[in-house]
Amino acid sequence: MPVKVLMVCLGNICRSPLAEGILKSKVNPSEIFVDSAGTAGYHIGKAPDPRSIEVAAQAGIDISLQKCRRFTPSDFDNFDYIFAMDRENLMHLQDLTRNSTDSKKLYLLLEEAGIPGDEVPDPYYGGPGGFQEVFRMIDAATDNLLPLLYRS
Repeated sequence: MPVKVLMVCLGNICRSPLAEGILKSKVNPSEIFVDSAGTAGYHIGKAPDPRSIEVAAQAGIDISLQKCRRFTPSDFDNFDYIFAMDRENLMHLQDLTRNSTDSKKLYLLLEEAGIPGDEVPDPYYGGPGGFQEVFRMIDAATDNLLPLLYRS
């Protein structure tokens, strides 16, 4: 059974779709399953932000078919690792935990990957440069996570 990884941000249109696409591009899908979700339900059923789609496409990654969804407590049952992009979303996820087993699945992406800065900033209200920087951060973080995920 594959290791199951969930990437989480606020709206599931910018950072977590990029994280899903980037990590999927680096793993064997029979060994590691990757998905994404948001803590808020603003964009349920919609495609990722066009700027995320564009920056991913520039790296040869197609995230255009992803659909935004909201995190639910049942995700704790379905995933082994749940990576939040920032502390605020990590706190939202912590508020949804039902027990210590749920809590042990939660991680701050950059912190767990050993990347200075701790948080992946939300690029939504900025320009294309913010999306490129977020892509770079997530790309480095997912490289660092591969040994952890393949050991599981």
